[in-house]
Amino acid sequence: MTSSRACRGCGSPDLTRVLDLGRVPAADRFPPADSPVSPDESAHPSAMDLCGDCGLAQLADDDTVADEPRGVEPRALREQAADAVDRVAAAGLLGGSTVREFGSPHGGTWLPVLADRGFAVADGDTPADVVLDCFGIMHEPDQRAAFAARAAAVAPGGVLLLQYQPLGSIVAHRQWTALRHGHFGYYTLIALRRLLADVGMEPVRAFEFDLYGGTVLLAARHAGHRPAGPDGTITRILRDERTAGLTEPEGLRPLADAPQEQARALRDWAGRAAARGETVAAYGAASRAVALFALAGLERSTMSCIADASPTKQGRRMPGTDVPIVAPEALDATTGPVFLTLPDLYDEITEAHPALRGRLVTEGELS
Repeated sequence: MTSSRACRGCGSPDLTRVLDLGRVPAADRFPPADSPVSPDESAHPSAMDLCGDCGLAQLADDDTVADEPRGVEPRALREQAADAVDRVAAAGLLGGSTVREFGSPHGGTWLPVLADRGFAVADGDTPADVVLDCFGIMHEPDQRAAFAARAAAVAPGGVLLLQYQPLGSIVAHRQWTALRHGHFGYYTLIALRRLLADVGMEPVRAFEFDLYGGTVLLAARHAGHRPAGPDGTITRILRDERTAGLTEPEGLRPLADAPQEQARALRDWAGRAAARGETVAAYGAASRAVALFALAGLERSTMSCIADASPTKQGRRMPGTDVPIVAPEALDATTGPVFLTLPDLYDEITEAHPALRGRLVTEGELS
């Protein structure tokens, strides 16, 4: 199916529907736990379109109103930030003395890490030597304007550090839950190179990390400020993306069947455990888990609760279900299996709550 809406990145009308979840709850509105579940909660369309011109995969439409409770930044993300800055510095890309950050509604900041290296936050709208964006730009409905704003924020000779989860990783791991309301862009380096070129910038280095099944930190500069010699990582990523066909609808086909398959696996697993008399719970009331819980048709009778470290989510429930969100300590008194919605949290959770060791189950272990 082809959408008639223009591309968020380049304005082209050449858009093809590549993933359609139908109607699901808003990914960032967690109702009070004692409120009744309304059918209207699960009435929001969620689909991904692919631009045949620039190659940007994007959220087709979003009729929700952003109301995302602030999450707690995972330790894995903080550790990766420090590692990333070390690697960027070692590559000779941290010049100057000023920094500016385009934040993410999910929380977290790299500013303290840069402050430790002597960087000060730039005044007002003054261009900065280092501009940070860690999973922030995906939240901008107007992608073309978002890239223009970040380019304008970079001082001559400065660097833009853009961290994102690559579309190739999403497809390879069938992470369809990456598609959710409020997340408007899903990037290949092929698409990013085009979007950056449109605002006078070009990629100069790429750094890869294991976070979230694979993430990339891309360093970009204004055209004409490229370091001598090509970056081998950029060359390899571009080659791999072309080989995988990630700018063609066929290359994204692995995502199409994943939602119903994974929702069914979770529903069946929770049902079997409940039938054995086990009290089943989950950990991680992340926005990426909202559509999964709704499509699985989970209820408190089979999924007793879901724990989350964010105080702003505790006392609420998963949208479209009556599954309450509780503090992590509530799981210490339980003995049944716990479905972990974010595998990157495993080490942090088990260190803080040793009673959960051996009880955490990830999506790949549901069968």
